[in-house]
Amino acid sequence: MTGETLYLRPVGLLYGDVAEAAVVEGMALPLAGGPIAFAVAELIEGVPGKAKRRLFTARSLAESRNDDLTALLNRVTAKRRPFAGLALDRPVLMGIVNVTPDSFSDGGLFDTKEAAIAQAAELAAAGAAIVDIGGESTRPGSDPVEESEEAARVVPVIAGLRGLSAVISVDTRKASVAREAARKGAKILNDVSALTYDPRCLHVAVEAGLSLVLMHAQGEPKTMQDDPRYDDVVLEVFDYLEARIEAAEAAGIDRSRIAADPGLGFGKTLVHNLTLLAHTSLFHGLGVPLIIGASRKRFIQGVSGGPEPRAREPGSHAATIAAAAQGAQILRVHDVAGTSQALAVWRAASFGTEN
Repeated sequence: MTGETLYLRPVGLLYGDVAEAAVVEGMALPLAGGPIAFAVAELIEGVPGKAKRRLFTARSLAESRNDDLTALLNRVTAKRRPFAGLALDRPVLMGIVNVTPDSFSDGGLFDTKEAAIAQAAELAAAGAAIVDIGGESTRPGSDPVEESEEAARVVPVIAGLRGLSAVISVDTRKASVAREAARKGAKILNDVSALTYDPRCLHVAVEAGLSLVLMHAQGEPKTMQDDPRYDDVVLEVFDYLEARIEAAEAAGIDRSRIAADPGLGFGKTLVHNLTLLAHTSLFHGLGVPLIIGASRKRFIQGVSGGPEPRAREPGSHAATIAAAAQGAQILRVHDVAGTSQALAVWRAASFGTEN
């Protein structure tokens, strides 16, 4: 190995009794400390656009004396601590509540306080461990919303959710909105700009003790889909998220309070999105829980049709299972009940009916 940047993509994934036996026999390693194991991994060395790829068995990786590889392998295999108080031993569903008139999927359906509160309660009852409340659409082509207007949309909803069984997340890029949301009970700040749109969000997260979701996006929502380009979308997104995690850690936020989202649909083409989804397992090298939000996004239409977002629900379930099968711990979805059913069948088939 050359001392270049290393990335590790677990493949050869195993499930259920076979995974457990393979780990015990030293033939496989656990993926993020969970019930999935990997027998083979793709080791990537270099920089985006100029990287070499080789396959290694898990056993040979575990026996390596390369310090950088050992550190990376430890991140890939270490059990994730609870996030926002939630255990991550099986996929956690984050239900989406858009308190907006113009979100791409359900804009206008839940843009009153009463409708949004009712929807959040319904998602929690259907199995969402997190409900994500957002007051600004960041769909392609959207314009920013004034802070005061965004706060007026989401803060009363969050205040009305006290006592809800699910953890409350606020989906915002603005520090003032995050601060007020935290005062009313939000425990997670989900920032699609990874704290770059309003750097004061970092201080709010520190002061309020919020857990963080850091997401990758190329460009601003208004223009991000005009012509997104990458030398290597997977490695570039990984590097960006790693840098944002390090910035949060430097400000005093423990890594256990951070989750990472590759940002499907945010400055990515159809090929970019599919490539990221296929390489979900590589992002375990960040050493934090992974959030995947594929629900109803336009790339699903590009694969199999579905011009209306709600018509993309079967494809959304398939994308969610693809992410869960690679160990993604948190899945951000609109249809909690349907996704929960799809995951239950996948788990029963993959791990045995007792799971």
